[in-house]
Amino acid sequence: ERITQTVEITKHVVDIEEKGVKLRLTIVDTPGFGDAVNNTECWKPVADYIDQQFEQYFRDESGLNRKNIQDNRVHCCIYFISPFGHGLRPLDVEFMRALHQRVNIVPVLAKADTLTPAEVEHMKNKIREEIEHYGIRIYQFPECDSDEDEEFKLQDQALK
Repeated sequence: ERITQTVEITKHVVDIEEKGVKLRLTIVDTPGFGDAVNNTECWKPVADYIDQQFEQYFRDESGLNRKNIQDNRVHCCIYFISPFGHGLRPLDVEFMRALHQRVNIVPVLAKADTLTPAEVEHMKNKIREEIEHYGIRIYQFPECDSDEDEEFKLQDQALK
């Protein structure tokens, strides 16, 4: 009997403090995503999880006791793209198209250190073209404030 691969959703909570600002970061990992032989709609558990978190937050906000609401909404999806191939796989396109209306997507070229700088640039351009071709909306970094120093502006431009 065949064992089916499922998309498991695991949460890791990290408390971060920087310059007196405390932040609780929840990282939601999806080990097993895209590993099955048949990946038809394997993104659905991820989409359902995101929707559940928004619904729970909405219910909490609509309730009477709103003092201790915990925000477990998914605000950003860092989507790792395989460097071994010729751009986006159909699964990548399907996933991002299904979720770009629900969450900010930041595509990241995984294992980019295994490629030469020219190969990285080629893959990034190919992926950008495909994202535009398929009408996928990805997160756009906001513009810098005009009063920021030049070094920060250069760093921001490089990230974009």
